[in-house]
Amino acid sequence: MILETFPVGPLQCNCTILGDEQTGEAIVIDPGDEVGRIHRRLTQLGLKLKQILVTHAHIDHVGGALKLKRLTGAPIMLNENDLPLLKMMESQAAWLGIATPETAPPDESLAEGQLVGLEQYPAQVLHTPGHTQGSVCLHFAPLKLLVAGDTLFAGSIGRTDLPGGNFGQIIDSIETRLLALPDETKVLPGHGPATTIGAERKSNPFLQTL
Repeated sequence: MILETFPVGPLQCNCTILGDEQTGEAIVIDPGDEVGRIHRRLTQLGLKLKQILVTHAHIDHVGGALKLKRLTGAPIMLNENDLPLLKMMESQAAWLGIATPETAPPDESLAEGQLVGLEQYPAQVLHTPGHTQGSVCLHFAPLKLLVAGDTLFAGSIGRTDLPGGNFGQIIDSIETRLLALPDETKVLPGHGPATTIGAERKSNPFLQTL
């Protein structure tokens, strides 16, 4: 297995490459920016991209998806509830003072309970609205791994003051979907360092009243 996570773009979004050396296939999660770098790494590793998975439609997570699709032919998958945010890309770029990336509707929606990823390394889609209405987390149960997007961070949770955000909803998503996972589950957040479900259950200040 190949698993690499590295920050891309001005907001340092964590982009993840998961590859299978046996089949030569890979997925990329949240290619927000620096698509040339992502594509070069796939080439260096000898991997063919099978899916582009986007945890939510904020510019720092989805901004490079269409460019990566054009380079690789891989389909883009994003929960349909975030289509309104995708249509706000010009406004999102203006918030950051950056150029507006070209985007397009996803090829497929990431639906609750859907299995995505690679044959040897499948992930179940967990719909976790709150940061945005279409936010999802990807649970790779065999790997004891959760790619959490901007729903859960080490010591924090996703902000809810942007369009589509809802504080009560994100707390409910974390409580009912994420804290139900085993404590040893490694969490790769959308920004910042990795953590575990157990560590966040124990010490995340936003979760101590649950």
